[in-house]
Amino acid sequence: MSPACPGDTPAFASRSSAPVLVFDSGVGGLSVAAEIRRQWPQLSLAYVCDNAALPYGTKPDDWLIPRIVQVCVAAVEASGARALVVACNTASTLALTALREALSIPVIGTVPAIKPAAALARARQSTARREKCEPPVFALLATSATVRRAYTEQLIRDFAADCRVIRVAADPLVAEAERRLRGEPARPEVVAASLADLAAVEALEVVILGCTHFPLLGADISQVLGESRVALVDSGAAIARRVAEVLALGAAAQAADQQIAQAEQQAAQAVQPPPREHMALATDARQPGLATALASQGFAAPQALAFDD
Repeated sequence: MSPACPGDTPAFASRSSAPVLVFDSGVGGLSVAAEIRRQWPQLSLAYVCDNAALPYGTKPDDWLIPRIVQVCVAAVEASGARALVVACNTASTLALTALREALSIPVIGTVPAIKPAAALARARQSTARREKCEPPVFALLATSATVRRAYTEQLIRDFAADCRVIRVAADPLVAEAERRLRGEPARPEVVAASLADLAAVEALEVVILGCTHFPLLGADISQVLGESRVALVDSGAAIARRVAEVLALGAAAQAADQQIAQAEQQAAQAVQPPPREHMALATDARQPGLATALASQGFAAPQALAFDD
């Protein structure tokens, strides 16, 4: 995955205290929120998930596009966000244009990281395979919708025409990531079954985690595929950098935030205040375990999102 940059609109300095809203169909976008927070700890965040419609990957496009726009417009209004991060590959490859037409704030999307994966696969290819003129090999692990999307096919033609690209639809991993963040027992057999065919590909060098849920299962995926054999690529860090670019969060701003944080820490007394909770919204706020998943990344208990359905 990598951030979709074309069409990002300028930031508005007057809204510098407003949150950045991270959107996903479920809790997979928390992997992106965590990376944004790691790079910019003082940045205010909000989170919204359309969990009532999860999973997106199995829904028809003509139903999804208006649904995504309705949910995001309502969530931006409810949170007062100054930017929207679409931390969902399915939504990004489908609805970025519609979202940018409907919203006046910057919209930052997520698309499969075909270009960096191809470059890494070329770099990791063995001399022996290169001398035999064998193509570099990498895989796109994603939802059914992302795997079959025409946009994905175009990225492969543009940036990986010389590569063998194995596309694997792994929709069960979405549900597995959701279960784990809700505190339910891990089911490693689900991961193993989803990756069985991929694990048998001897020439495999790189795997794109083409769904924001999948980095949450990164350790399991590495274990199945071989941590030393296969490199995993996800774009949480790249998306966080794109947020900084779009909102003009330069090095000076980061240094100032760090100085403020250090001063606050030094001034704190023995009794520490509770950590700030970030706003969370959901189309099904009563889903069992959702509050637990959100709390794991510093978000408050979810509020129900009202929107025109």
